[in-house]
Formats: sequence, structure tokens, C-alpha cells
Amino acid sequence: MAPVYGSSRRAGSTGPWSMLRPGPRSALPHGLSWTPLSPLDNQALAELIARAESADDPPYRTTAEETAEYFVDPTYSGVAGRDDTGVMRAFALVRLRPAGEIYTSMIGVVDPDFRRRGIGRALLHWQTERARHLIGSERAGAAPGSAAATAPAHVVTTVLEDDERMKAHLGELGFEPRRWYREVRRPLVEEIPEVDIDGFLTIEPWSEELDEVVRIAHNQIFDGEYGASQMTREDWKAGRTYFAPSWSFVAVDHSGDRARVAGYLRSGRYEQDWAALGWREGYTDMLGVLAEYRSRDVAPALLTAAMRAYRRDGMDYAAAGVDSDNPAGAVDLYRELGYTPTQGTVLYALDV
Repeated sequence: MAPVYGSSRRAGSTGPWSMLRPGPRSALPHGLSWTPLSPLDNQALAELIARAESADDPPYRTTAEETAEYFVDPTYSGVAGRDDTGVMRAFALVRLRPAGEIYTSMIGVVDPDFRRRGIGRALLHWQTERARHLIGSERAGAAPGSAAATAPAHVVTTVLEDDERMKAHLGELGFEPRRWYREVRRPLVEEIPEVDIDGFLTIEPWSEELDEVVRIAHNQIFDGEYGASQMTREDWKAGRTYFAPSWSFVAVDHSGDRARVAGYLRSGRYEQDWAALGWREGYTDMLGVLAEYRSRDVAPALLTAAMRAYRRDGMDYAAAGVDSDNPAGAVDLYRELGYTPTQGTVLYALDV
């Protein structure tokens, strides 16, 4: 199986101590001792992922601060497999994601020294059954006839586009490819183009005063998108360990009586990745533009503002992740600004 699946970055449960049901402990691979995964395991979990990333050499490194965010969602369910010396050698996690539809997401890792023993495949089976259970519990707890009781439900995970083995395992379980994600990158030594936007639109630095109105705009932009959910204030503030406000920008329309958000760009500063990459880069984590502004060069203006901020602070590259509902990917915007597509991942989904 793939050593790492799901995404490490980039209701229905009674908490971490019920997570070995369904899927009895005896159904998990022999040779490891299986226990519920809890926040107390975070350091061992981070060390396991570090060993996997050292062997596989992906263009990023996951820190203990990032893995700690796995436990923020109280609906998570996870297991950890340890060897005879107590070292964590594998883990699997399932989370119920808030959305207009019901989503559960899966992530897992197997230690490089314990691969090709059937552990990963067995964990996929366990996760799929656990996800079905979480979804069933969520539906059962909803009012009869309500949207929550009848909403479509999906189990999702991501896999590297060239990992045929993992893709085959997911296919055996009934998963299908639904979305394609592509990393794009641009050298900052190249000239950064000037983007003209009309006089009523301005690109402004991210500020605490704008943060809440940007959240509201984000919910408008992504309403109805696949797997998207309305971001609460708590959701919006979560997961900001590597948020870089000085590299983030808001497009504001001043044409009316009140200024209005037209779009936004949120950047991350992932210094832990730079040694693995061999260079320093600014990363565009989120980019959104309201529909009525998409023909007015708001997105290019936000991206070029970010490029200049990255270059000002000594970065070598600007990078971003693009997602699409087809394998070709929606990279035209980035290509026109000099970005080059690089590695890709695929989101697989199982309808439940």
C-alpha cells in the first residue's frame, strides 16, 4: 500500500475512547498491538510520520504542531499499532467533516520498516467500516425527515497520482476518483507582471479588521462546492499554525456605499519544508474570488501581490495547490502567470 494517504496538510462519535468499534481489534493486522489513538500519542505520531517522510522524501515535512490539529475535531476516530518495544509503527484516522452533505475523511501511515505486510490494506478496511458507522450514527441522531437524516454521504481520502497500488486498493473497496489536485510553482527571479484592476478595486494587506468579512465572503464563494462547508468563526481560526498574514491579501470593492470583499488570498509559511525542497517558497493556501469579480483580474492581482511579498522576504518560489473535477486540472490561471504544474494527488470518494 501507499506509505501515507489522506492529507497531512495541505457527531457520530462519543470521542477518542470508542474508536475501536466497529471493526474489532482482532480484525486489525497481527504483529502489532492496537490501541485507540489519543492526543497523548501526538509526539509518537509525529515521529512515525517523520520516519515515513524521511524514507519517501515528499516535498514537505509534517510537524508535531500539524499533527496536533488532527485531534482538534472531537469526532475523530483513530487507532495506533505498536511493536513489541512500544514504538508506534502505523496509525489510521477517520474524521467526520461538517458540510451540506455528510463527509468522513481518512488518513494513515505505515512505518517504512513495516510495509508490505498487509497492514495498510487492513487499515483501509477498518477505516471504511468506521466511516460507515460514523455516517450511520450521524443520520440516526438527526430528526426524521430532516436534511441531515437524508443528506448524501461520502467517505473520502487522497492518494498520490502515481501510486497505482493504493489506487487499486481503494478501487477494491468501491472508491472512485472525484477530484484532482495539482501543485504549481513559479520562480520569483522571473519578472512579476503588473495586473491592472479598475479604480474601485484595491488589493489590501490582510488585517484583523478584515478577517471576519473575509470569512463571510469565503462561505459565499465556496457555497455548493464539492465537500465544502460553511466555515464557523472557530473553523476559520483553526489550523493557522503556519498562516502568514504579511503574505496574505484582500481585494476590496469601494464602488458602493460600503466597501465589499471581492476576493482574498491566504498564504502559509512552511519553513519545515524548505530543506526537503532545496529552496524557500511562499505557499498560497487559499484563493477565492466572488463570481461577479472573476472576469475582472482579481485573482491575478492577488497572486502577483503575494509573489511580491514572497520575493520581498527572500523566497525563491511561489507555490500553490489547484483542484479540479477533471484530470487535466484548472491550472490556466497559474500557467498564464508563469507557474509550472508539478506533482498531483487524486481525491477518491465512496458514496454511502
